[in-house]
Amino acid sequence: MKDFLKYVLATVVGLFLFGIVAGILGMMSLVGMVASGEATKEVKENSVLVLNLSGQMQEQAEDNLAALLNNSMAAPIGLHETLNAIKKAKENKNIKGIYIEAGMFAADYAQLQEVRQALLDFKKSGKWIIAYGDIYTQGTYYLASVADKVYMNPQGEVDWHGIGAQPIFVKDLMDKFGVKMQVLKVGKYKSATEMFTEEKMSDFNRQQTQAYIDGLWLNICSEVGASRKLSVAQLNAYADSLITFADQKELVKLKMVDALLYHDQVKDAVKKQMNLGEDDKLQQVSIADMQNVKEEQPGEQIAVYYAYGDIVDNEEEGLVMGQEHQIVSGKTCRDLEELMNDDDVKAVVIRVNSPGGSAYASEQIWRQVSLLKAKKPVVVSMGGYAASGGYYMSCNANWIVAEPTTLTGSIGIFGMIPDFSGLITQKLGVKFDEVKTNRHATLGTPARPMNAEETAFLQKHINRGYALFRQRVADGRKMKIEEVEEVAQGHVFLGQHAIKLKLVDELGGLDVAVAKAAKLAKLNEYHTQSYPAQESFLDQLLEQADKSSNNYLDEQMRLSLGEYYEPFMLMKTINHQSAIQARMPFWMNLR
Repeated sequence: MKDFLKYVLATVVGLFLFGIVAGILGMMSLVGMVASGEATKEVKENSVLVLNLSGQMQEQAEDNLAALLNNSMAAPIGLHETLNAIKKAKENKNIKGIYIEAGMFAADYAQLQEVRQALLDFKKSGKWIIAYGDIYTQGTYYLASVADKVYMNPQGEVDWHGIGAQPIFVKDLMDKFGVKMQVLKVGKYKSATEMFTEEKMSDFNRQQTQAYIDGLWLNICSEVGASRKLSVAQLNAYADSLITFADQKELVKLKMVDALLYHDQVKDAVKKQMNLGEDDKLQQVSIADMQNVKEEQPGEQIAVYYAYGDIVDNEEEGLVMGQEHQIVSGKTCRDLEELMNDDDVKAVVIRVNSPGGSAYASEQIWRQVSLLKAKKPVVVSMGGYAASGGYYMSCNANWIVAEPTTLTGSIGIFGMIPDFSGLITQKLGVKFDEVKTNRHATLGTPARPMNAEETAFLQKHINRGYALFRQRVADGRKMKIEEVEEVAQGHVFLGQHAIKLKLVDELGGLDVAVAKAAKLAKLNEYHTQSYPAQESFLDQLLEQADKSSNNYLDEQMRLSLGEYYEPFMLMKTINHQSAIQARMPFWMNLR
């Protein structure tokens, strides 16, 4: 028996030591993989940059560790990294062209427009672009249409149908559970609350949404038409006749694609474009590879600070179990303060892609931008959305650059407080009694909705918030209050309309914003540095370990719910949303 216990104990100790050694070796391997991924990349002769358009585009790519631990096909594609790769490819003599492989790709149209402009700039070098897809979504086709040759699988399709908005209304659903939304707002166009209080779009919301999608579609058709030598009228006729389901050979006749090829034939087409023989090897480089291609850093530094997602007071799970990026006011303010105090940073470009969020948090960031502006030039580059709170935090910059398809404005505020009293007292049968010292001592109780007097107090509070927002815009944009009021009331605008209303200064992408920042800082030579900086390896490891279970659950929810995932998660977390908000509609459901 004594020998048996001795052998068992020795086995346990051995397994324990083996686990420690295996863990150390695994950690060393992981560190080695990250380090090798960050090693300087040399681009070989006769190389092609491959843009694999699958997954979701974010403003910045997922960090190195997350890319290693997660499925690479599902890893987000960074706009910053994509633009950087295209720019380097243009300047690198060993890269002869770009191959776009279109897949299921999600990005807002302002992001697509920015990448498209970068590809057009790439073609100015005399290099070529070839695109191929089994199925082109409308967004990927908009991007791929810039190519010299657009190829498609003989059994593929081009989804070309126009743009529609189909907002969801959950008032009746909430009624079934005895839940109502108590709403107070300023602005006849402030439509974010309609999802919870109405059964259909208001006339004002319908008007601004129609203007938005009409302007967006006209941009897409004009740019695609210019590349494919088709008129806007022709492209509208194609959408109306649902060429999505047309015979593939018909798409060639309609000049939507240049030829029908299988995968193996596309490789030969690329080789032919490069004058390579059948046995010559085709060198491929990815967006990730291009990040490790050495680049000179001339002159002074311009910081590009990425602020995207909902604007929140504190870090929270939000709508997607912690995966969605957020603009957390405290962290953002600290980051901007560090850039303000960094003497190596001569100007700051803030890349804003946000539909808004907490009005309080937006005011705090506005304040920090104002302090930053007092020390060095601040330029805002607007992405797909810079509306409501996103516009609030932007309005005091020295200069504002937006894409024509950016959705901005939405100057307005609302308060939205759930009333669960019907659920608790009627559906569940819970009874309440009370004693109090003052008549509003139980404000916010789940036992009852707000009374008329409490509602009036809250409305005054929201009115003051709206007046402050409006004043911030007037001061930042050097407009009179009356001028701001004419474009306020929660009204959203495309960037191409906002410039006429003096809400933005210039149309263009991130490169235009950087050039303006350099001009304001009087810099002849400069380079950019992205912020916030990537977390340390250990922080990334701990964060990924903490997220792993949530990530899995989130992926399963997305697969199960599909297009209803976002409104479902919004309903799930509605009681955790900031009560006073400056934001555009929660979910526009564009198709």
